Amino acid sequence: MNGIVRADIKPGTRVKVVQKQDQRPGKLTEGIVKDVLTKSATHPHGIKVRLESGIVGRVKKLILCISEKRGENDVLK
Repeated sequence: MNGIVRADIKPGTRVKVVQKQDQRPGKLTEGIVKDVLTKSATHPHGIKVRLESGIVGRVKKLILCISEKRGENDVLK
């Protein structure tokens, strides 16, 4: 999952996004989705979201928590 399908992204989902000013260097910022801003079902550059921290960016990766108990995370590509 690479963040281009809106149905995969819901409030509360942990994601990595790229902000507009970080597109060239490709710097990713991790956070939890507060709002999904893209209205269309898909977007070739990633679904635009607002994180709980207020950061707005396009989703590049979804992060799936395998075990909250042990704190292990797996990044889906």
